[in-house]
Amino acid sequence: MDIKDILCKVDHTLLTQTATWKEIKQICDDAVKYQTASVCIPASYVKRAKDYMGDKMAVCTVIGFPNGYSTTAVKVFEAKDAIENGADEIDMVINIGYVKDGLYDLVLDEIKKVKEICGKHILKVIIETCLLTDDEKIKMCDVVTKSGADFIKTSTGFSTGGATFDDVKLFSEHVGKNVKIKAAGGIKSIDDAEKFVSLGASRLGTSRIVKIIKNEEAGGY
Repeated sequence: MDIKDILCKVDHTLLTQTATWKEIKQICDDAVKYQTASVCIPASYVKRAKDYMGDKMAVCTVIGFPNGYSTTAVKVFEAKDAIENGADEIDMVINIGYVKDGLYDLVLDEIKKVKEICGKHILKVIIETCLLTDDEKIKMCDVVTKSGADFIKTSTGFSTGGATFDDVKLFSEHVGKNVKIKAAGGIKSIDDAEKFVSLGASRLGTSRIVKIIKNEEAGGY
């Protein structure tokens, strides 16, 4: 697989609590240079990043992040605020406690309300696979399919684990044709990225792929 075919699927990500504008700006510069799918950054930097890059690169941000247990009204406000500040894509975290309680109707309603605010903007739904059983993951494939969201996403990268090959394979077997797959968290190599894509992921949430390419270029490879 050509490296450009991987880079164009990467949401080049920096979501650490200590992220500075200097670091975010570097993420933006690298995303434009290597033509990733987007930059995925904290909401507080969305407007500045959009003003800085204009239409050169899509800006993605996260809401309900990383725990997912804020109220639906808060998530809706976060999505609206992010879009007004220039976000092109929204990655939302579900209420995992609702899933554990079997309250799938509430999870579905929340996703629908956020998607309504997003409109034509892409919405990705983070279900935090490391905290769910396979049955819960399968049920969430159905919920996300019915919600109108654009993507189902494995992980925040801030919990007990990230994307796994088994989870992406499970998604590909159970999610509807209208829903794409994003693998995120712990993608450490080009080989990992290729494997996730081969299993059905069309987006990859990672910072490491661009770093690997930069290091190879600096080393003369």
